[in-house]
Amino acid sequence: MIKVTPLGEAEPRPRKIAIGTFDGVHVGHRAVIAGADTVLTFEPHPLEVLHPAAAPKLIMPFEVKRDVLDGLGVEEMVIIPFDESFTRITAEQFIEEILVGRLGATEVSVGENFRFGSKARGTPEMLAACDLFSTRVEPLVEVGGEAVSSTRIRALVAAGDMEQARRCLGVPFMIEGTVVTGDQRGRELGFPTANIVPDDRLVSPGHGVYAAFADGLPAAVNVGVRPTFETGRGVLIEAYLLDQDVDLYGRTLRIAFVERLRGERRFESAEALIDQMKLDVDKTRAVCASFQRP
Repeated sequence: MIKVTPLGEAEPRPRKIAIGTFDGVHVGHRAVIAGADTVLTFEPHPLEVLHPAAAPKLIMPFEVKRDVLDGLGVEEMVIIPFDESFTRITAEQFIEEILVGRLGATEVSVGENFRFGSKARGTPEMLAACDLFSTRVEPLVEVGGEAVSSTRIRALVAAGDMEQARRCLGVPFMIEGTVVTGDQRGRELGFPTANIVPDDRLVSPGHGVYAAFADGLPAAVNVGVRPTFETGRGVLIEAYLLDQDVDLYGRTLRIAFVERLRGERRFESAEALIDQMKLDVDKTRAVCASFQRP
């Protein structure tokens, strides 16, 4: 299991360090991380401190990022608390005091657009000029002729394009949340759902119905406001786990989105909605059965 260490508690030892925010841990990030035993990252996202109005919605909550890094074989995740005091650390201090003094870096890997230190004056070239460790600078990775970035992935997820998002991420887009009590509408219709309220700090899929896996089990998932019924509720993520009858209230559920089946729409009657839901379940079953896990 990956070790999570605040920077102040990190013990000096020889480390192969990949540095970055790594929101989404997409295929470009994976190229930077390959061969590293330690990931040095920042919490919260630097823009939340530097330019709060421009801070993006995150692709991954911390817990999912941790588990994805664990799956990549990273041994340790060192967290830098990104606050006002950290913004005053110079690029030279970052190298000398953090990378060398605190962490004992022997190898460092970054993306070509990585910047660090006060006023972002630190560059990959500055790292490469340091003879206390070796430096690897990874170029941007392209998918479909376009550079992969967290910004691009956020747009794909918001548009419901889960296939392209998955190609960029290397794995399906995932959300995680605590199952809350709903209005029992799904159970009344014969499709009991596990309901999650989206976290406003995280990017959420565009409204619609998706084939997905919930804790590894096939699930038909609706994201939206349920326009057939006047509920007065906000956006909800509702997961119907196929062929399961389990009480998930209060549990943490992780949903991996595979394919958008259709947009959310209003039906003239509950019966018409039920007929469509049956079709959605059949399509979900087929999509999940044919899905090749990365």
